[in-house]
Amino acid sequence: MTPDNWQKSSFSGGGDGNDCVELASTPTALHLRESDAPAAVLAADLAAVTHFLHAIRTGTPGIVASVTACGDRAC
Repeated sequence: MTPDNWQKSSFSGGGDGNDCVELASTPTALHLRESDAPAAVLAADLAAVTHFLHAIRTGTPGIVASVTACGDRAC
């Protein structure tokens, strides 16, 4: 499912240029893209994003390893 509710990041500045990071969500994923290349979309499972953000907020050591090491299940 491709989202149609893209929102510009507040870190992209206030101009109308094409150097913006945009976010959108679907029921199962968070989507990221650059406004100057809208066809290239990075999608991440919401559970993985939630786990990643929790690890950052709590200062969990090895957050990259904890998010990318999925064991026997799909990430």
